[in-house]
Amino acid sequence: MTKEPVDRALVRAAMQAAYLDREEEHDLAVRWKEEKDQQALHRMTTSHMRLVISMASKFRYYGLPMGDLIQEGHVGLLEAAARFDPERDVRFSTYAGWWIRASIQDYVLRNWSIVRGGTSSAQKALFFNLRRLRARLAQGPGMLSSIDIRREIAVTLGVSESDVALMDSRLSASDTSLNAPVTEDGASSAERSDFLVSDGPLPDEIAEETIDVERRAIWLKDALRVLNDREMKIIEERRLSEEGATLEALGETLGISKERVRQIENRALEKLKIALVRQGTGFLAA
Repeated sequence: MTKEPVDRALVRAAMQAAYLDREEEHDLAVRWKEEKDQQALHRMTTSHMRLVISMASKFRYYGLPMGDLIQEGHVGLLEAAARFDPERDVRFSTYAGWWIRASIQDYVLRNWSIVRGGTSSAQKALFFNLRRLRARLAQGPGMLSSIDIRREIAVTLGVSESDVALMDSRLSASDTSLNAPVTEDGASSAERSDFLVSDGPLPDEIAEETIDVERRAIWLKDALRVLNDREMKIIEERRLSEEGATLEALGETLGISKERVRQIENRALEKLKIALVRQGTGFLAA
């Protein structure tokens, strides 16, 4: 017996799911939010899979598997369920629609063939609306030139004309394999990927940097052992924390003046410097 395609099975299950009225939906949302009732979550999401499938179908022209689009929409539906406040006067479908669409759009941008044409809100709007706006303007009563159409789209979406032109070329271009031969007559065995230049560091440079970082981390860990508890706390709060504490705050915590904190910090840094130099000298001697 041939197994039914996943996307078709999902569609069939969604169409068979019962609709929820407002009271039942509210009850399920409360049970999920307050009690983490998995059965309530399942009924909420299952009853809204029609919405997921409907939105996913609007993105099917980007050449991505419908099953994947539905799956990403389901991720957005689950995110909506996690954030939904049942006490607000809004239906879950209205709230979930935004999360479903955002999840599918992000998936399309990550996986479509132009490979990340832009991730700002303006670039996303351009990506998803360029074709529709261009078709509408081309079919309008006025005979607009391609330059005029590009200008109108730029104004409507709040982007530059050069951005419109670049996105248009990306959407119109066909994909080319990096393993395709450079010449079509077979005179050369070179592939397009052979001419791609990487600006990243070489493997030996990456290895050397990794070793240096690990070595410095070990040195610092060993050097910190020369500090007493109060010195260690000040160094951690002032130098090893993303948001360094102020002298005043540490003084209040330790019950000393901010000037005394400064003195202890300077003494601790000097002790660390001596310990690190000693370790570095020992490593070079070895």
